Amino acid sequence: MILLGGDRLLRGLYMATSGMIAHQRQQETISNNLANVNTPGYKADNAVLKSFPEMLISYLGTKQIPTLQGLKIPVNRRIGSIHTGVYTQETIPSFLQGFVRETGMPTDLAIIDGVFPEETGALFFTVQNENGDIRYTRNGNFTVDGQGFFTTNEGYYVLDTNGNPIQTNGYDFIVTPEGQVNGEGIATELGIVYFANANDLVKGEDNLFNPEGDSQPENPNVADVTFTVQQRFLEQSNVDPQQSMTQMLQAYRAFEQNQQVLKIYDDSLGRAVNEIGRLG
Repeated sequence: MILLGGDRLLRGLYMATSGMIAHQRQQETISNNLANVNTPGYKADNAVLKSFPEMLISYLGTKQIPTLQGLKIPVNRRIGSIHTGVYTQETIPSFLQGFVRETGMPTDLAIIDGVFPEETGALFFTVQNENGDIRYTRNGNFTVDGQGFFTTNEGYYVLDTNGNPIQTNGYDFIVTPEGQVNGEGIATELGIVYFANANDLVKGEDNLFNPEGDSQPENPNVADVTFTVQQRFLEQSNVDPQQSMTQMLQAYRAFEQNQQVLKIYDDSLGRAVNEIGRLG
């Protein structure tokens, strides 16, 4: 029997190792979710495991033909296929609405999702980081800096619909359910945008999202998206602690099982090496 595409002896070792690595990364993802359970607007990541390509198994041999010359003909028969392990392909955020909690702070804002034309759609606040790059967030835990600009806690400017920083000149302002920012000398609108496929966004530092490829934000009103903005409220993380702990326990058990398989293969290889050494 010939096993195509790999080493028969070490395949089990490689499969167990890849399983351990995949479940370790899955645990790291869940641990990061639990660490951000109290981060406003945080979107939980889900680790996606994928199988390596299957390996075909064939039988190669000869068949004796009952003739005077003793003719032998080659035989090639497909037996089937086997799996070759798994790996963590990617982590995908869940953009489900988190619980909304009242804080009483005038600088806290929460986007309340309404009706989206696409199941993968999501709404975001628009901010500008220290490098001047446009980023998007669901964390509405904002503040006002020393110059009177509306910013994130990291000091990033919160932008309006025209892409300009919002000047509030203090904390005496009102945000309407439509996203209008009104106050003394203030009349602007929050730069809330809609992504039809939020899975095209890449999560970066400070819980900010960056569009990847050709993905571009849309005006929610043009895209027929309904939403409201609640001032003095915050959207909480959408991490479910109980579910995350269950998932972590499952990943840990899967890691242990692969670890036990790895030990069995290691012991078997050790015995094989020792026996071959004695025969020599």
